[in-house]
Amino acid sequence: MKRTVATPDAPAAIGPYSQAVWAGGMLFVSGQICIDPKTGELAGKNAAEQAEQVLKNLGAILESQGLSFENVVKATVFAKDMNDFSAVNEVYARYFKADPPARVFVEVSRLPKDVLVEIDAVAVKD
Repeated sequence: MKRTVATPDAPAAIGPYSQAVWAGGMLFVSGQICIDPKTGELAGKNAAEQAEQVLKNLGAILESQGLSFENVVKATVFAKDMNDFSAVNEVYARYFKADPPARVFVEVSRLPKDVLVEIDAVAVKD
C-alpha cells in the first residue's frame, strides 16, 4: 500500500509526480531542486547555494513526516558539472553529519529548469 505526501513547506511538484511516497515503511522523496517554496522562484546562483535550498526542501518533506536527515538511507545527487562535487559536498555534509546514507553523485547534461543540482532520497521510519 502506498500513500503520497504533500507539504506546503516544500515546492509543489512541477509535473505528474508526488513530493514523496510512503511504501512499506519507506519514504521515497522525489528529486528536489532549488525552488524556494515561499516565492516559487529559483534560489542560488551557484551549485553550493542551490544545494542549500535543495536540502532545505528535502528536509521540509522529511520533517512533515516526522523524519529527519538521520532517517535517510540512500540519496542520489545529480549535478550539471562534476567540478561542483566539492562545493556540493561541503553543503551536503552539514545536513548529513553522522552516519551518512549510501549515495550516488552523477553528472547529467541537464536538469529541470536548468538548475545545477537535484537530490532525491529514500528514508526509513525507525
